[in-house]
Amino acid sequence: MKRIAAFMLLVVLGVAGAMPAQAQKPISPEENARQSRKSAKKQQKMLNKANKRQAKAQKKFEKRERKATKKANRDLANRRAQKK
Repeated sequence: MKRIAAFMLLVVLGVAGAMPAQAQKPISPEENARQSRKSAKKQQKMLNKANKRQAKAQKKFEKRERKATKKANRDLANRRAQKK
């Protein structure tokens, strides 16, 4: 019985020790506001980055589409010229 109690105590202390120090102490409203601003800034930065990637992919797609259309028109003109 003592072994089980000692083991349970060890487990509880191990879990408490594994928690980060920030989670163990209450944070001030100023610190909470700072973390909130930091998180919002990070999320906005990631959103901007994703939007930039999306715009770049869209431009590449449109360029490929224009080139394909141009090539198709050129090939069609060549075929029509060969028929005559």
